[in-house]
Amino acid sequence: MTANWAAFATAEPHLAGTVEKRFGAYTHHVLATLRKDGSPRTSGLEVRILGGELWLGMMPDSLKALDLRRDPRFALQANPGDGTGMGGGDVRISGRAIEVDDAGTKAGYVEEVEPPEPFHLFRTELTEVVRTYVEDEKYLVLQIWKPGDPLRTVRRT
Repeated sequence: MTANWAAFATAEPHLAGTVEKRFGAYTHHVLATLRKDGSPRTSGLEVRILGGELWLGMMPDSLKALDLRRDPRFALQANPGDGTGMGGGDVRISGRAIEVDDAGTKAGYVEEVEPPEPFHLFRTELTEVVRTYVEDEKYLVLQIWKPGDPLRTVRRT
């Protein structure tokens, strides 16, 4: 089961707000894709949340774009920032990236983001969102959301 950003934000508005703030704090984040041989590839990436969607834009024929065309599964990790504070915690999103070829959709993205052209544009379908943070200097807390399931919170000492 998958969901777009709007469905996630509707289901878990507080967590979605925290996740959006973490991704908005820095420009570059880390995208993991799968190479042709199945091994992982990590790459830097700018992320945009616009119009109820989480978008991934990439240079033409970049290896990460070619990876996603072959196998749409991805994992995205928010930039942890400077030092060890990680305000808002560590945030990861997993899902599927669907390439968008529709000229109108791409034109709307260009109007908002002004990326260098040409470019690949992928709309995401989320399969999991995880936030990890420390609470009361005692607990490691994981908040785990999957489409169709309630938010699950795990506290570890």
